[in-house]
Amino acid sequence: MNKALFQIKDQYSRYIAIKDRVIGFYQEGRREAGTVLHRQARDLFFTVLALCEKYKDIHKERILRAKSASQDQAVQLRFIAATAVSICIMLGVLLALVLGYEILSPVRRLTAEAGRKGDSDAAVDEVKSLSRSVRGLIQDVDQIQSELEKSRGSLLQAEKMAMVGKLAAGMAHSIRNPFTSMKMRLFSLNRSLKLTDTQKEDFDVISEEIRRIDTIVQNFLEFSRPPKLTIRSISPSIVVDRTIRLLEHRLRAYDVGVTIERLQNLPEIDADPEQLKEVFVNLVVNACEAMEKGGSIVIEEQETENPSDGRMAVIRVSDNGPGIPASIREKVLLPFFTTKEEGTGLGLSIAVRIIAEHHGWIDIESNQGGGTRFIISLPLKEPTDEHDPDC
Repeated sequence: MNKALFQIKDQYSRYIAIKDRVIGFYQEGRREAGTVLHRQARDLFFTVLALCEKYKDIHKERILRAKSASQDQAVQLRFIAATAVSICIMLGVLLALVLGYEILSPVRRLTAEAGRKGDSDAAVDEVKSLSRSVRGLIQDVDQIQSELEKSRGSLLQAEKMAMVGKLAAGMAHSIRNPFTSMKMRLFSLNRSLKLTDTQKEDFDVISEEIRRIDTIVQNFLEFSRPPKLTIRSISPSIVVDRTIRLLEHRLRAYDVGVTIERLQNLPEIDADPEQLKEVFVNLVVNACEAMEKGGSIVIEEQETENPSDGRMAVIRVSDNGPGIPASIREKVLLPFFTTKEEGTGLGLSIAVRIIAEHHGWIDIESNQGGGTRFIISLPLKEPTDEHDPDC
């Protein structure tokens, strides 16, 4: 094939060269020389034409051989396909026999066992009856597993509470007594030292932080029993303001800005101000730690009323931190659950319990990467008619 192509190419190149010379001779008026070369060009043209015919015959022969070979292959493929179909039919028959003797017989026996337990449809549809029995068994297993998980969770919680009780007994004197001595020393220093306004502010913050740590220890010690509330009438807005003043230095250290959105102070409620302040401190400090450095916290206050809950004071504490993943959102309010290496996992659970003791509740709204919002709802006092009927 390649040799024939090279011959055609060579003869055609010679033909083109002679043809160009013939045209040149005719243009120069040398007709005799042009006539001689013209005959040579014509002979070369017929030579090229003969070579092309020979090349076409070679291709035709190759095509006929390929066609014959493909027909032979088609016959072989038909034979192979027929053989494969026959084998599949035989395998199908064999599989049906195996299915009948090795699978359906045990299914019938299992169905018969299930029928003894009152399944009236066992004789009508064995597979359906067996399937129904298996589904019932799976449901029973799932229910038992769920109950075991709940029991395990309750047992772990009981073990944690027992651990807290033992730890609390050991902490009572080793932690609270030093704090009591520190508070007494600070009280003495406060009466004897003359401090500047800045020093006085720092002194008050130190005293307040020591008192707050002592309160946290007290909450930890009393975690397993209800807190002793000192109830009085106070607006939650006042508690929020006190919390922000208390945490002013910490907020500056975290470079976190706080915005309080309120039209006016919320109405008074019956509450323990110190316990409520502990709740707001926990939420604000958690937000600061979640944002690490920088960020903002928005505290929104609102009075709402609806038929089911009545008049409520709603405080929303929002941050623009990384948010809480959906996988742990249901766990963050549980005791001892924490994502911090040095955390106790009690802060938010204590906050939930304190709000519950005030007949309120805490909700969480959070999207991973979109910040977190804690919503505190507290019942307001019902309005009383103080008008004197004798007036």
